[in-house]
Amino acid sequence: MTAARHVAALLGGEPAPEPHPAYCVRCKQPTHAPVPVGYIERASGPGWTQYACPSHAVEFGAGPTPEDELRTP
Repeated sequence: MTAARHVAALLGGEPAPEPHPAYCVRCKQPTHAPVPVGYIERASGPGWTQYACPSHAVEFGAGPTPEDELRTP
């Protein structure tokens, strides 16, 4: 969608585009409120973000904590 169509949708000239759902990595169901829970690196090309639905996102935790940080002596 072009920028002009986005502006027209915001001004009421046409309906807003339907959001694209992401699939939950836990239950494999589409969700319209995806929460990023991980990132997969690839050897060539860009990586991709893993998403979870809000109910399964809490199972992945809040990410790295200060205790997870590597410290050098």
